[in-house]
Amino acid sequence: MSRLLPARAVPDFTVPMTDGGKFQLSQRLGDNFTLLLFYRGLHCPICKMQLRDLQNRLRDFAKRGITVVAISMDSKQRAQQAAEEWRLEDLMIGYGLSESLARDLGLYISSGRPGSDEPRVFSEPALLLVKPDQTLYFASIQSMPFTRPSLDQLLQGIDHAIESGYPARGALAAHASA
Repeated sequence: MSRLLPARAVPDFTVPMTDGGKFQLSQRLGDNFTLLLFYRGLHCPICKMQLRDLQNRLRDFAKRGITVVAISMDSKQRAQQAAEEWRLEDLMIGYGLSESLARDLGLYISSGRPGSDEPRVFSEPALLLVKPDQTLYFASIQSMPFTRPSLDQLLQGIDHAIESGYPARGALAAHASA
């Protein structure tokens, strides 16, 4: 599994969206940040709550100059079903994230449990905050579906980052200790 590093480039990628368009990271970078929320898929009730909360806060992100998209490895049919059943009319929903791209982004990958409604393979949740120069500012990459980052705390942190010019943290992870 590769690991994205703060202040380093996030690979450009394109995924189809449930509205019929496409999301290409390099073409949709926000004025201050782009929030990439990777969710497990239609089968996940925690994702449903998180995405509905995110949709309810889209204006909060937009007024801060942040583009927001939620992306899964789900098929078009499953992503459209989630968007409809979860009433996500305003949130950009990308689907069809490939396993190889998910790995390139450092996401954890799980296999569906026998007898469950989980797909054969899917990514676990993650939040990536990408700067307008397409470098990574913040990452929360999870191996389990529970304990998602608070959107309130994220917005407070973004406010502080924008107001103070707070730099990306964790960039020394690229340097092995001697």
